[in-house]
Amino acid sequence: MKILVLNSGSSSLKYKLFDGETPLYEGAVERIGEAGGARDHREALEEAEAALVESGTLASFAELDAVGHRVVHGGERFVEPTRIDEAVVEAIRALIPLAPLHNPANLQGIETMAALAPGVPQVAVFDTAFHQTMEEAAYLYAIPYELYEEQSVRRYGFHGTSHAFVAKKAAAMLGKSLDETKLVTLHLGNGASACAVKGGKSVDTSMGFTPLAGLVMGTRSGDIDPEIAILMQKKGLDADEMLNKRSGLKGLCGDNDVRAIQKRAEAGDTAARRALAVYAHRIRHYIGAYLAQLGGADAVVFTAGVGEHSAMVRKMACEGLEGLGIVVDEAKNAANAPDISAEDSKVRVLVVPTDEELEIATQTAKVLRG
Repeated sequence: MKILVLNSGSSSLKYKLFDGETPLYEGAVERIGEAGGARDHREALEEAEAALVESGTLASFAELDAVGHRVVHGGERFVEPTRIDEAVVEAIRALIPLAPLHNPANLQGIETMAALAPGVPQVAVFDTAFHQTMEEAAYLYAIPYELYEEQSVRRYGFHGTSHAFVAKKAAAMLGKSLDETKLVTLHLGNGASACAVKGGKSVDTSMGFTPLAGLVMGTRSGDIDPEIAILMQKKGLDADEMLNKRSGLKGLCGDNDVRAIQKRAEAGDTAARRALAVYAHRIRHYIGAYLAQLGGADAVVFTAGVGEHSAMVRKMACEGLEGLGIVVDEAKNAANAPDISAEDSKVRVLVVPTDEELEIATQTAKVLRG
């Protein structure tokens, strides 16, 4: 079964072709709508099709069995991957106010693909769907309830496709069925989130109504006192710009690339060391909170760019958690081993590479099989 996975952004298109679970080809079209780039998403998809044909992996889009789309926000309506029809398209469009930067671009990919390959089934896989298993106490905010009733203001969570994928992989590494496991999964990239996963279901997650909440990120603040945003506005500052693009690690040390920050910290840079300390402190905060939520855990799982490759961050994030049964083996950690737990660690500490595209392909195939 040949499935094309699309991640359509406002100015970029990432794609990956699978035959079953075997990756065949991947690529990206950048600078859509900009000088020197593709004029629009149609031209971008035509470029992608030409690259796939040239690679010999596909004769044309008509050969596809399905297309799986990453869609950022599914609101409360979409709790699982869904085959796309006109009603689904309109529902995604209605959710644009909840994800104004992402859902419009996701829709462009869906609608353009429908025009180019009208006979090929399409499936939407939502970042928020995995977290729809959270109970009311976890997703409601302590604000006037009518804001939830009238404007759907609540915790949604994101990175759900990644958390779902690594939870399954971690359960296999533990030699346990997914429905028997309790995990704390940590997706640490330029965007970052934590999730408490019980029996394969999300019971709590750090991102909220938007991807701004929770962990410290590359340029996003994560959790702050809401009054800070009000203070910024009173001072004539653009709170959206400040909190989404000028905060996080960049706000603390002027850099949002963890690799560069680590090099600076190792060279004695005070600002870099401070930024990493704040970053790790927030991760520890969520590990502890989710161990409490779960009543203990089988494993803490690190994934995504930083989680998979930064031994320094993993070490700092787990320091001081020995009393909670979390002990890291320094040699295994330095080697980026899949299991970095010390022998006396009661909670396993795992490093699991994420593959959101494979998870989207798997879920797309599952929808087609019914």
